[in-house]
Amino acid sequence: MKPGMTEHEIAGVLAHEAEQRGVQAVVNLVASDERIYAFRHPLPSVKKLEKYALLVLCGRRGGLVCSLSRLVHFGSIPADLQEKARATAGVDAAFHVTTRPGKTLDAVLSAAIQVYAEYGYADEWLLHHQGGMAGYEPREILARPGCLELISLGQACAWNPSITGTKSEDSLLVGEKENEVVTEIAGWPNYEVETKGQVVLRPAILEIN
Repeated sequence: MKPGMTEHEIAGVLAHEAEQRGVQAVVNLVASDERIYAFRHPLPSVKKLEKYALLVLCGRRGGLVCSLSRLVHFGSIPADLQEKARATAGVDAAFHVTTRPGKTLDAVLSAAIQVYAEYGYADEWLLHHQGGMAGYEPREILARPGCLELISLGQACAWNPSITGTKSEDSLLVGEKENEVVTEIAGWPNYEVETKGQVVLRPAILEIN
């Protein structure tokens, strides 16, 4: 991916890289620059990438689906964008730490909503669904206020908090002692977030100079 490519071209590269690994790209979303601020679930367009890109992939292999999003910025990342991205990572970390056996989806969502407010973005969660249980579909049960569906050991979940212009998304498996992030990308930069006495790594914006 490089500046000057259209979002359609970037989506084509993403699909190619997934499919050649045996992963069917069932959701393939791309936005660049100002479109990231306008759309949280962006269908690719003829818009050409200038500096900033959001890529979203839900990939199916062996019948099961994993979801992830990544942000890439060509050139120095503006301070206000970096601040938003860190806040979004903080919300995502709360999702990951709270997603434990016996918890309801409502309890997990409520904890994340509180963190949105702590970072000063109290209403951002209302602008897009936050994710939920995954498996044979990208999301099988969405987390909504009042949802009493219980999280079980071995459950797959994918959370996707967003603050206008940023997003954080990975898929995890709920373990007995801790959760396993199954969409981690080796070598990708991370934010270190402290939450509930734990240090959680969440993907940062990749800066390319």
